[in-house]
Amino acid sequence: MKKFLSVEDAPSISTLVERALTYKADPYKDKTLGHNKTMGMLFLNPSMRTRISTQLAAKQLGMEVIVFNVGQEGWALEFEEEVIMSGTTVENVKDAAPVLGKYFDILGVRTFPTLKDKVEDYSEFYIQQFVKYSGIPVVSLESATLHPLQSLTDVITITETFKEKRKPKIVLTWAPHVKALPQCVANSFAQWINAWGKADFVITHPEDYELDSKFTNGAQIIHDQKEALKGADFVYVKNWSTYTDYGKIYSNDPSWMLTQKKMEVTNQAKVMHCLPVRRNVELSDEVLDNPNSLVTHQAGNRVWAAQAVLSEVLKSIK
Repeated sequence: MKKFLSVEDAPSISTLVERALTYKADPYKDKTLGHNKTMGMLFLNPSMRTRISTQLAAKQLGMEVIVFNVGQEGWALEFEEEVIMSGTTVENVKDAAPVLGKYFDILGVRTFPTLKDKVEDYSEFYIQQFVKYSGIPVVSLESATLHPLQSLTDVITITETFKEKRKPKIVLTWAPHVKALPQCVANSFAQWINAWGKADFVITHPEDYELDSKFTNGAQIIHDQKEALKGADFVYVKNWSTYTDYGKIYSNDPSWMLTQKKMEVTNQAKVMHCLPVRRNVELSDEVLDNPNSLVTHQAGNRVWAAQAVLSEVLKSIK
């Protein structure tokens, strides 16, 4: 695996899930796989779970890791080509990325959307510039439109906790938030669940919050949250801003917050969220603190998802 930016780069979802659970049972089984290999992790926006879990995963594979917060610890990067750099940016990615390719064996990059220019964001321009110029495998630690490590984690968590011999019903529900958030996690979750093909998948959100259909094709879209939740085995809660009229908040309707009362129509569903979460805005305390909440379990699985991906990338490095 030469890069990991989306589900399309995964050789097999089932293989990655199986490998992740193997690492969960025995974290150091491949502790020499990354011997004498170094991973650089570049953050263009903050991170807690992604950063720490990926560092742990790399360490358990025997790798060294260097973390660098772009803009805070180094020069502000310019990503455009053929640009007159007379502004605030100091170094072009065209010059920086090849140097990083000399320093590291794997490069993890976390970018973030502007939520202003949909064409630029959905081209994945920033992370693709690192792919183009670094010359080494690039692993997405979240990008403008997708969060593949999180989504692999989600599939691992569902696989691990659902033991019935039938397809689970999985519902992705929009939730209110105090600010406009990107579509990354929702896009990615939809992309992975659809590609996995082992669930009945429903997405519910208010009118005008449709996601890009290239990610949601295969899912049933319902605008009535109560109807969507009926018989659900898993409920994934996430806010996202508008896609068509890009990056807007049309509604912060508190009636979309997931409450324990709403859970009564589910099949005693497990509740998931990628974290961080705005308590009593997206989900109520009673839902988050309920035994059916998987949010901590889910976050713990971030290590094993990252370890499965990094091991696959390491095997491709000569």
